[in-house]
Amino acid sequence: MRLEGKVAVVTGASSDIGASIVRRLAEEGAKVVLLGRRPDALEAARRVSGHEESTASIPCDVTDEGQLAQMADRVVEAYGRIDILVNGAGSIHDPKHFHVMPIMDVKKMIHGNVLGVLLPTRAVLGKMMDTGGVIINIGSISAERAIPRVHLAAYSSTKAAVVMFTKSIAVEYARRNIRCNCINPGIVDSGMIKPYLEDPDARRILEERQPLKRIGTPADIANAVLFLASDEASWITGAVLNVDGGKSASEA
Repeated sequence: MRLEGKVAVVTGASSDIGASIVRRLAEEGAKVVLLGRRPDALEAARRVSGHEESTASIPCDVTDEGQLAQMADRVVEAYGRIDILVNGAGSIHDPKHFHVMPIMDVKKMIHGNVLGVLLPTRAVLGKMMDTGGVIINIGSISAERAIPRVHLAAYSSTKAAVVMFTKSIAVEYARRNIRCNCINPGIVDSGMIKPYLEDPDARRILEERQPLKRIGTPADIANAVLFLASDEASWITGAVLNVDGGKSASEA
C-alpha cells in the first residue's frame, strides 16, 4: 500500500470528487479525515468509501480560521501527525457576463475558492514543519484558458489564484520537505454538470470535443491525487497537472 501509515485531510470530502479521493487514499492505507460543512453528507461519504474503520469526519467551515485550527489540533491529537492535505472544497457560479454578476457572488467565489484553499493550508503547515508533508490543490483548466460563450471570469480568476498559490507554497516550504502541487480537472461527470450530462445529446457533443472522446470521472481525479500524494512523486513540487483528457492541449 502506497500510503500505509499516512494521515490525510480532505476538504470538500462529501462532493463526488472529494468522496472518490477519500476512497482512493483509504484503499492505499491512509487514515483519512473528511472535512465539510454538512455532517450527514460527510458520514454518507464515509459509508460509500467502504473504509469506515480508517476514516473520520469533522464538520468544518474551511474559511473559518478558528474551526480549522481546532481541526488540525484534533487530527494531530488523534493520529499524531498530518501528512497529506487535499484542498478539494470549492464552487462554481452559473455562467454569466461579469458586468452583470452581483458583487456578492464575486466575493463568494473569492471567499470560497481562494480563502478556502489558503486557510486550510495555513492550518496544517505548522503541523508539517518537522515531518514534511504533501499539499494537493484541486484547481480547474479554467485557470489557464477561457471558454468561448461560457462566461466564468470570476470562477476562472479564483482558480488561477490557486495555481500561483501552489507554486509559491512549493518554493517557500521546499526546504521543509513539504511538497505542493495542483490538479486542474477538465470536464468531469460530477457536481453541477451531472444533470446536463443526463441528456444523451449533450453528453455526445461534449464527448466529441474531448481528444480522448470521453468525459472524466471522479476516479480519474482521485488517481492523480493518489500519485501526487505518494512517494512515487517525491521529486514533484510546484507542478500543475491537467487531468482533462487532453482538452487543454487542443485548440477547440
